[in-house]
Amino acid sequence: MNKPSLLLSRFKSGKISAEELLARLESGMAEQLPFATVDHHREIRQGFPEVILCDGKTPRQVAEIARHIVRRGSVLLATRARREHYLATRRVVRSAHYHPTARTITANERKSRKPVKGTILVVTAGTSDIPVAEEAIVTARLMGNRVEHLFDVGVAGIHRILSRSETLRKASVIIVVAGMEGALASVVGGLVRVPVIAVPTSVGYGASFGGVSALLGMLNSCAAGVTVVNIDNGFGAAFAASVINRGRD
Repeated sequence: MNKPSLLLSRFKSGKISAEELLARLESGMAEQLPFATVDHHREIRQGFPEVILCDGKTPRQVAEIARHIVRRGSVLLATRARREHYLATRRVVRSAHYHPTARTITANERKSRKPVKGTILVVTAGTSDIPVAEEAIVTARLMGNRVEHLFDVGVAGIHRILSRSETLRKASVIIVVAGMEGALASVVGGLVRVPVIAVPTSVGYGASFGGVSALLGMLNSCAAGVTVVNIDNGFGAAFAASVINRGRD
């Protein structure tokens, strides 16, 4: 095992030399599989292990990558996972859990980073936006954040979000998940003084163009402090929110 903390401990106790320490750290940076190169060094660089995007991968490929991540003692997070991805992973990672609404697979949750003080609030415009929001919630919690949520508080009934202003003000970072025209991000951005990360979703009718309409609306927000991630990218929003939240701790 080339886990950095263990290697450093062995080096400090004189069990391995500086040359052996460097060699083993370098050898443990990446692991080559026939169809993937698992980046074990990412946890050191970014504070969180490599995350598996299951789209385009076979169940066997996802399971093998997951097995090598967990074998190193790292937290496992796989996104856009179908049930067949989970069943294949469960055969080699017995501790794996499937979150069907979020479409994520997790394992080694106890290895998550120590919790921080601030709260990430995940807000959705509609009920149809919840799957993307749940991806963000699972990711943020796995990264050691306290997470709360407000679902179905979009601008079609603007009193719903206005009545939750106290909850909005208490959050350290807010993720707003919205389809259709994406207006909720501007509304929330105009009510709070904390960073707002907007996630456009592909929810909507024909002229929403699979989320492009919401994306453009959010990019053109007149509210200061609104940052936008890609369509349906709950994971990316949660990762960014976690970096911000830890910086405020």
